[in-house]
Amino acid sequence: MNDLPFDLNAVRMLVQVAEARSFTTAAGQLGLSQSGLSRAISRLEAGLGVKLLQRNTRNVGLTPDGRQFVEQVTPLLCGLDDARRQLGDRPCTPSGTLKITAPSMFGRKVLVPLAGQLMAQYPQLQIEAVLSDRLVDLFEEGFDGALRTGPIADQRMIARRLRPLRWVTVASPAYLAEHGAPDRVQALHDHCCLAVRNLRSGRLVDWQFRAADGQLQEFTPPARMVFDSGDPLVEAALAGIGIVQVMDFAVADALADGRLQRVLQAAEGRSRELSLIYPPSRQCSPKLQVLADALLAGEW
Repeated sequence: MNDLPFDLNAVRMLVQVAEARSFTTAAGQLGLSQSGLSRAISRLEAGLGVKLLQRNTRNVGLTPDGRQFVEQVTPLLCGLDDARRQLGDRPCTPSGTLKITAPSMFGRKVLVPLAGQLMAQYPQLQIEAVLSDRLVDLFEEGFDGALRTGPIADQRMIARRLRPLRWVTVASPAYLAEHGAPDRVQALHDHCCLAVRNLRSGRLVDWQFRAADGQLQEFTPPARMVFDSGDPLVEAALAGIGIVQVMDFAVADALADGRLQRVLQAAEGRSRELSLIYPPSRQCSPKLQVLADALLAGEW
């Protein structure tokens, strides 16, 4: 049998460079010099007899051959890691630091409680969570994964679909007792609505309702109070100030114990995709897998 024309360490290096799109970033993550990393990739290309990377002054990208190679070898690398752990009689117990980022409200309401459960279940697991609506760079900032809403454009990432986010329109029982519940969407013009201003466009963030024909229609709320983010909406609704439209997870506990009530429920229908994304090199990470399993269970 002929020897393989490459070593596995060089293949792992290639995957890291492909994900980071930067020799500098990948070298820092691997603890190598940039020149040493470049030489290893060059030897790998020479052994395979194909060009794997395209280099320019701004970034590094895979050639078509390189993309095909990385897509095929990444699952094999994960399988080798699993086999090595099993041969060493080392269970795939989550340990070490899981660095994850999530949108602010989802992080506070969903990720933090889940993180507490996981750390109680796995004493060797630590979690570093960055809760921000800023779109972080997973490679540059060393994240294991991220929770993202909407379509995922970055083809470097693996995206695992979670339960979609759904919007509900709610108010406190005290507010509804004083002002009554709107019986149709246009009746919101007679109510105190609380909204968010998009700081980029300067416009209020529209609400959405499903019309009789099944189509979603946008509605600009006649806002008497406006915030620069969605986080304060729940607190304001609980205080009885007015009606808000928020994602269901943000008010699940308040709806369950009666502190808030849904209105215009028949017109609900707004939703948005939610995904856990991560680089292919993290695919077999036990600490990321337990988080994915908890999120996929959908108990939030």
